[in-house]
Amino acid sequence: MDAPTTTSAGGDRSGDSSGGSSRSPGWFGTSPQPHRNGQHGGERDGQQDGHRGAEGRTSGRPFTQIRPVGSGADRSRTAPEAPAQVPAQRQGPTQAAAPTPAPSPPPSPASEDTSDVGLLRRTMAEIEPIADKVTSYFYALLFLRHPDLRALFPAAMDTQRDRLFKALLTAATHADDTATLAAYLSHLGRGHRKYGTLPEHYPAVGECLIGALSRYAPRSWGPRAESAWVAAYTTISQIMIDAAAVDALRAPASWQAEVVAHDMRTPDIAVVTVRPDQPYPFLAGQYTALETPWWPRVWRHYSFAGAPRSDGLLSFHVKAVPAGWVSNALVHRARPGHVIQLGPPAGSMTVDHSTDNGLLCLGGGTGIAPIKALVEDVAQHGRHRSVQVFYGARRDHDLYDIETMLRMQQSHPWLSVRPVVDDGPGGGLGARLPEAVYEYGPWHTYDAYLSGPPGMIRRGVDTLVDIGIPAHRIRHDSIEELVGARN
Repeated sequence: MDAPTTTSAGGDRSGDSSGGSSRSPGWFGTSPQPHRNGQHGGERDGQQDGHRGAEGRTSGRPFTQIRPVGSGADRSRTAPEAPAQVPAQRQGPTQAAAPTPAPSPPPSPASEDTSDVGLLRRTMAEIEPIADKVTSYFYALLFLRHPDLRALFPAAMDTQRDRLFKALLTAATHADDTATLAAYLSHLGRGHRKYGTLPEHYPAVGECLIGALSRYAPRSWGPRAESAWVAAYTTISQIMIDAAAVDALRAPASWQAEVVAHDMRTPDIAVVTVRPDQPYPFLAGQYTALETPWWPRVWRHYSFAGAPRSDGLLSFHVKAVPAGWVSNALVHRARPGHVIQLGPPAGSMTVDHSTDNGLLCLGGGTGIAPIKALVEDVAQHGRHRSVQVFYGARRDHDLYDIETMLRMQQSHPWLSVRPVVDDGPGGGLGARLPEAVYEYGPWHTYDAYLSGPPGMIRRGVDTLVDIGIPAHRIRHDSIEELVGARN
């Protein structure tokens, strides 16, 4: 299963560092997105294969078979009877002349949650300190028992291990929140189509997952915990399968797209424009996953750098980052004529055209790409709402798209663009991007949009909340890092 990073260099959506949110989800990927936020687009993969061999054999107890997904069969679960409570025996009064005071009774232990959701969370709490070892063992077990599934995964598994654990933690955390979990899993199910995932793959994954958990969670594991995980995984897989089946009726699993333009803006940033092989519907502010021919099965997320165009072309701003397989390929190897793969569009950082609220937009680095798309979207809809853009960079020359943004400002009187340079000499506000908004405003009638590195997003959200913008009107695409830091 896969779970949207959506991030870019340094964590912004348009870069290549996680992902978010990111930013390639494998069998599991990023967390559900609260108040219409999510993360995507970065790449933090290493250069070595993270797959490790199984550490010994699993316990002798046979695995519980995962029921065939989609069969409609019900799995009966019976909980063991609770042991009878034995009352404590009273001691008679002592006969000593000077009786000693009786010791204080020990505090009664807090009641333990023995529900299925409680069992799932206990298991996750037990394996959290050794998450890397557990997920490595799971993949080793999966590839040993089902070698045919290895082709669905990238060569390097370091990032993949992290995504599996985060997805399991997400499922356990939201197990009693049906709406949130269903939305999250449906997104994963649709996204897994581009990997070639089929319904018959899910039982194999489930059995190996149960095997890894039973090995590394001995304190919380038992018949009831296993039964809870089997039921949970069956539900998880069915939601994903159903979502994929519905999506297959309306859209392909992926699109081929030919590179038609490659514009180097700096030594490590390129604007890549592609032509999909068939219509590609999306909304301004969304993102997609890209795969290059040089690194098969390695997907990274990038934001669209413009609103939908009549000619159907799509543009992306890509920053090459250290150890970024996809980002370096797109910046330094891709040229017109090369063909890449596109996944389906995703993300909810879009404009609400039913209101007249202004837009307060903070874009850092290549995070300016989706901000530019939002500006174009407002212009196309013809409702001249106030749009205030703060464009941040570390140094003056990193404002690689400032000329484009200033030309847009000249064409649209409702648009204001303010460059913000962190530590460069002159040229801009000379302050960090989130703090720069304090100098302007008020912003209480604005919807806020943030795109950039995770640190900028965190500071930006805190700043916007402090100045009175409600959290539900703050949208961004770096939620995975934010959730991790908050927890």
